Amino acid sequence: MSTAYWNRVRSDEMTVPTDRPLPELTAELTTMLGSVDPVERDEIAFPILATWVSEGVYDDLLAGLGDGMTAGLVRGLGESGTDSVFRRSFSALVLAECLARDNAVSLLPAGKILEWGDRVSGWLVRERDVRGFVPGRGWAHAVAHGADALGVLAESPHLGLNELTVVLDVIADRVIEETTAPFTSGEPDRLARATMSVLRRRLVPLRIIEPWLARVAAAATARTPADRDPYLTTGNPEAFLRALHLQVALAPEPIDVRSDLLLTIMDALRTTNAAYLGAASR
Repeated sequence: MSTAYWNRVRSDEMTVPTDRPLPELTAELTTMLGSVDPVERDEIAFPILATWVSEGVYDDLLAGLGDGMTAGLVRGLGESGTDSVFRRSFSALVLAECLARDNAVSLLPAGKILEWGDRVSGWLVRERDVRGFVPGRGWAHAVAHGADALGVLAESPHLGLNELTVVLDVIADRVIEETTAPFTSGEPDRLARATMSVLRRRLVPLRIIEPWLARVAAAATARTPADRDPYLTTGNPEAFLRALHLQVALAPEPIDVRSDLLLTIMDALRTTNAAYLGAASR
């Protein structure tokens, strides 16, 4: 169908059209999630699917829709710099909407939510295309969208201590993975926000959080060969520590271990910023 058709749907407050069956509409919108046209992808496909999920249109079909999104996570996985990233990235966003819907109205069994969690976690740590904004094509933002999905996953009542600890480990794995360029489009902030979702569950004790933070801090101070850009290794974990410090300190909804965690993060930042905290050079 033409973009004009979907623009009419948007103008009609995204009401589900009655002239075509829902599976056909869904298949078309799903294909558009991978479009290189940012209007089709960002302004039509994603917001319409997100609206229909949140309004309960897919309540009887939520498992199938989420499964379709997890299938989209592996389309072209391993590629970097190609257009396949858009389908993967925006599939993660729609999957986040499916998770949020289940969080709100409890439609699916625990096994399905944990299965989706495994799929999105596995994809995020294996994603190699970490571009943010792509000129002429709009936002790719795979890491940011993956972080958003993890944040919603962490809010699920189906996740207990063990599963939330895995979510933290996935975030650390993504942060310390060397990239072809440092994150520049808010990815550390989105990963920190996902971490806050874990911490707000009040299930993960400081004795688990502290070594987890130490692992990130170690990556932020890792030594690299003289002929390699050290910031490709250290830049992302350092940016994440700073983002997490900001959110723990300033979030309007404080977490239970706020004071102790702030001290732990500050110790990590002292270590990773030792060169800047000494006497001023003259």
